[in-house]
Amino acid sequence: MRRSGDFVRQALGAGALVMLAAVAAAPVHAAGFGIFEQGAKASGMAGAFTAQADDPSLLFFNVGGLGLVNKSDFSLGVTYVQGTKAKFTGRDPVPGEGVKGEQNLLHQPLPQIYYVAPITTTLKWGIGVNAPFGLTTDWKNPDQFAGRFLSTRAAIRAIDINPSLGIEVTPDFGIGVGAVIRSSDVNLRRDAPAINPFTQSVVNVAHVDLKSDLKQGYGWNLGLLNRVNNSFSWGLSYRSKVKVDYKGSAQLYQLSTGNPQLDAAVAAQLPFGRKLPVKTAIEFPDMASLGLAFGLTPNLLLETDFNWTGWKSFDTVDITFTNGDLPPSTVPAHWKNAYNYRAGLRWTASPTSQWRFGYVYDQTPQPEQAVNPLLPDANRNGITLGWGSTGPHKLDLSLLYLNFAKRTRKTTFTHDAQFLGTYETQAVLLGATYTW
Repeated sequence: MRRSGDFVRQALGAGALVMLAAVAAAPVHAAGFGIFEQGAKASGMAGAFTAQADDPSLLFFNVGGLGLVNKSDFSLGVTYVQGTKAKFTGRDPVPGEGVKGEQNLLHQPLPQIYYVAPITTTLKWGIGVNAPFGLTTDWKNPDQFAGRFLSTRAAIRAIDINPSLGIEVTPDFGIGVGAVIRSSDVNLRRDAPAINPFTQSVVNVAHVDLKSDLKQGYGWNLGLLNRVNNSFSWGLSYRSKVKVDYKGSAQLYQLSTGNPQLDAAVAAQLPFGRKLPVKTAIEFPDMASLGLAFGLTPNLLLETDFNWTGWKSFDTVDITFTNGDLPPSTVPAHWKNAYNYRAGLRWTASPTSQWRFGYVYDQTPQPEQAVNPLLPDANRNGITLGWGSTGPHKLDLSLLYLNFAKRTRKTTFTHDAQFLGTYETQAVLLGATYTW
């Protein structure tokens, strides 16, 4: 006669180990949330700035503008991200019709520092520090949240240092190139389930906490800017992929099921009480932008930008537990390349001030079948308002209201965990930059 402990071990078995290995794939989704708001002047025009690139944030938007810099400028800025809605409503069969979930609303400042200056009349240089990736999903009441076996918290930080050089080919045409040094880390939390062989119900058996060390990756950026005349300018910008190889550790904390025999079997099966070395990698996507700016009148400028992001680089992620504590795995991410479209209007109201307005449509890279609590992404529509002074000391302010389309997952990729339902998300981004 087989003992109940054997049934418990069988219920946990390889399936639990594979589930624990899969948690390391979570960075792939957290990294999918890029932050394009890297300067308040550009943000006031919804990021339509590739064909202007006329303040130090050009180091992010279009380094080609560096070639046309004729004086030194230093700017300090911040983008404050404030979530206003982040809710989930479940569907049958999993997690069930009407099951609710809600995130702790995001509130996160993202800094920017830029400096640009001429070296000679034709050679210019600059350096920027910003955070182009780095948001958090953090679900309330994680012990009861229906999606706790997929994610209770996912956070990523990414800080770029971007030294650059620019060349003035002609007084109206500039070329720029830069290096990107990215430092990044991740933190992921979720619960681990098992089938209780005595009741055939799903129970929590462990809390999983994965933390990486701060690691670096390297890339480059290139830009062109041509101010043809007072009525038209165009710009091209490209930022390369950046691969970061992470090393860190996962730790399992046992959760009591209320059954001592089951708890003992779980403790014998899973590697509690020690850090499990793990390594994986994120290939942050490359980005390209084309901008066209039209001087409608001496005081009114319209810019339209077309942006492409190569999210397809997140096709799969390889996970390795370096001490062999858990089996290696390759986890599909399903992301695809995406586009966004931006339009901005700049009105010079007086010799010392400008008003700015903008609209952005941002296409999600995440297919419906992959939407889950780790990062419930969706197509986004945003409207912006900005104001700036134009004196020697410049203050720029921006406000972006970002509405994520209501996103319902009804189907699931083969072999992926099924978690169906509707996500609703909204956010407000406030920007301020001071330049002198």
